[in-house]
Amino acid sequence: MERREALQRIVEQAGHGEIVMPTGLDLPLRIVRALEDPDCHLDHAAHLIGSDPLIAARVVAVANSASYGRSGKAITSLRDALSRIGLRTARTLAMAVATRQLAGNPSSPILRHASQTLWEHTAHVAALAHVIARRVTRQDPESALFAGIVHELGGFYLISRANDFPGLLDGDPADWVEQAEPEIGRLLLQRLAIPDSIVDAIESLWEGMLALPPLSLGDTLLLANDLAPVPSPLYDVSSEHAAVAPVIDALVDNDMLSTILAESAAEVESLTAALRF
Repeated sequence: MERREALQRIVEQAGHGEIVMPTGLDLPLRIVRALEDPDCHLDHAAHLIGSDPLIAARVVAVANSASYGRSGKAITSLRDALSRIGLRTARTLAMAVATRQLAGNPSSPILRHASQTLWEHTAHVAALAHVIARRVTRQDPESALFAGIVHELGGFYLISRANDFPGLLDGDPADWVEQAEPEIGRLLLQRLAIPDSIVDAIESLWEGMLALPPLSLGDTLLLANDLAPVPSPLYDVSSEHAAVAPVIDALVDNDMLSTILAESAAEVESLTAALRF
């Protein structure tokens, strides 16, 4: 089966509700749903998150990152970590684990490398979006972090289906962007009940229209995606930073964007490292 035909088959299956979710997603998604409840108590959240070692480890790591641990006091208790970062960020980290696991367990070394590289890209985008939202676009940093985490859901799903469609990731990456990403991405975002504001930001990323100066959550995500040092392995990166140069030269609240990013480099790296697993 040719690549384009395989992509079309996957899109059609997803359109009919045939979305194949890998095993292991149930627990992190249950935790995501529980943390969405505004009445969720901190102790209950700690109990739930403690049942998933990957999520618990990410919560403690992020709590000790430069973005959240500005006091310099190291935290080892899960409850203390949750108290520091809040349940919204914990929900994002539970979604991060679910997103990472969406790729499944690829048997091919090529697919494993693609999955790891895509997660490296995702972690960088999420960390950059968090900083850009706070210091440049004045958007909610937690929403920006969440948007960065889920913006490649479709890519991870594609990797998970590559075992069933050999050669799916071969060839021109533009095939994926043009044919499959928006359809699969939208269906997954809907299936996982991602908030409309996050979906709108990801739609802006797909459209690729960056406003100058950047103001919206979509601008935040697009700028973070363009500035990420690790590109997605599923994209044509020949014009990877084409939209960034004019923004770097633009003034943002009387500061150069390049200066803001330089000042925040340690923070971005710390948060990116905390998101790696």
